[in-house]
Amino acid sequence: MEDVLAVYQRPYDPKRPLVCVDETSKTLHDPPRGTLPIETGHPQRQDYEYERNGTANIFMAVEPLIGKRKTFVTHQPTNQDFAELLRYLSDDEYPDVEKIVLVTDNLNLHSPACLYEWFEPI
Repeated sequence: MEDVLAVYQRPYDPKRPLVCVDETSKTLHDPPRGTLPIETGHPQRQDYEYERNGTANIFMAVEPLIGKRKTFVTHQPTNQDFAELLRYLSDDEYPDVEKIVLVTDNLNLHSPACLYEWFEPI
């Protein structure tokens, strides 16, 4: 834990951005009776009952030292989705940096193995 806290104490370096990545699953709801009609002066309303309509995974990449964040929605958290998120960060979001300082938790898909599984070595 002390090592991670020390990383957060580093000064901002645009050539070595600190990026924190995590994910969460959310249940998707669908109102079985639809929404109530909009009335002037009132927001759209929905019934309190709902039907489960599957789940979605949300990856969040945050650069806390400057307040930048990106979200990515997938059907479920897989090695391929995590590898694709890392590819996006390195190739599209931070193409000109020396190194991305990546902070993740210890979920099994947060490992270099996902990169070897989905991408050819350079």
